[in-house]
Amino acid sequence: MRMREREASLGLVVGAWLAASAAGQACAQTAEPFYRGKNIDIVIGLTPGGGYDAYARLIGRFLPRYIPGSPTVTPKNMPGAGSRAAASFVYSVAPKDGTTLGTADQSLPLQQALGDAGIRFDNNRFAWIGNPDSDNNTVVTWHTSGVKTIDDAKRVEVAMGSTGVNTSSQYVQAMNNLVGTKFRIIMGYPGANEINLAMENGEVGGRGSNSWSSWKATKAGWLREKKINIILQVGLERNKEIPDTPLLTDISRDDLDRAALGALSAPPTIGRPLFAPPGTPPERVKILRDAFDAVMKDPEFLAQAAQQNLEINPVSGARLQEIVARMSALDRTVAERLQQILAGLEEPAK
Repeated sequence: MRMREREASLGLVVGAWLAASAAGQACAQTAEPFYRGKNIDIVIGLTPGGGYDAYARLIGRFLPRYIPGSPTVTPKNMPGAGSRAAASFVYSVAPKDGTTLGTADQSLPLQQALGDAGIRFDNNRFAWIGNPDSDNNTVVTWHTSGVKTIDDAKRVEVAMGSTGVNTSSQYVQAMNNLVGTKFRIIMGYPGANEINLAMENGEVGGRGSNSWSSWKATKAGWLREKKINIILQVGLERNKEIPDTPLLTDISRDDLDRAALGALSAPPTIGRPLFAPPGTPPERVKILRDAFDAVMKDPEFLAQAAQQNLEINPVSGARLQEIVARMSALDRTVAERLQQILAGLEEPAK
C-alpha cells in the first residue's frame, strides 16, 4: 500500500514538473515570435558622453542576450528640457508594445510631486525596468573658480552649469536659499559634455550635479589632477570614498528642513533608470525586467562596466516602481517646505 502511495505521490510531482516545464516553454514560445526580428529603441534624454548615455548604451548591448527572440537595441539621444522631451516622447508618442525604453533625469518623479508644470506625464504610469547604479550625486567647482568649500561659495559668486530644473540646479538653489551661497545658475545646457566643456573654457565655474561614479567613469583624469573640487554630496548617507564631503542634509537648520532635503536626496536611488511607456503589456514588462536583472549579473557586462569605470549597484524595476510611488505621496508639509527651499528656479525662456 505504501509503495502505491509513493508511486502516486511521485506521479503527482512529475506531472507538476512537466506542467511547469510546458508552461515555461509556452511562455518562451509566445515571447519569441514577438521580439524575433524586432528592434528596441532606448531613448536617452541627454546628450552622448555623459553618465545616462554611457549606462544606457552599455546595457543596450547586453539586453538582447536575455530577451527571447534576441531583438536588436538602438540607443537614440533626444536631449531637451532637462530630459523632459524624451520622457514625454516615451510617455505619449512611442509604441506601447515593449519596443521602446527611455532614460531621463532621476529628479522627474520628485518634480512631479512638487507640482512642476513642465512635467506633462505621470511618472507613476511608466513601467520602471531598473537602475544600474544607485550612487550619490555631487556638486563640483572648477579648480580655478576660487571656491573649494561651501563657505567659499558664500563669499565668491560662481556660475554653475545646469541642464534645467532638475538635480543639476536644485542642489545649488537649495544652498543659495538656505545658507546664502552665491551660485549663479546657468540653465539650458543639453547635457554633461557641454557643461564640462563650459567649465574647461571658463564659461562656468562649476556643475550643479553629477554622480560620483560618473566622475570616476568619464573624468578620472580630472579627479587625479584635482581639476574639480567636490564641495557637496547628495544621498541618504555619505559615500565612503568621499567621507569628508558634507551631505546636502548637513546644511539643514531644523527637522522640517532635514525632511525636505531628505526628500531631495532620494532621487539618486533612481539613478540612471530605464522605463517603458504606460500601457506596455505586463508580460513584456516582465520580460524586460528579467532581462535587465540578468544583465546586471552577466560577467562580461560587469567586466566591460569595470573597464569603463561604471559602477554597478542595481535597483530592480519593482523596487523603482515603489520608490516613485512613495515620492508621489510626499507629505504636504514637507513638499511645501521643499518648494520654499527651491524657490526661484525657472526654466529659461525659449
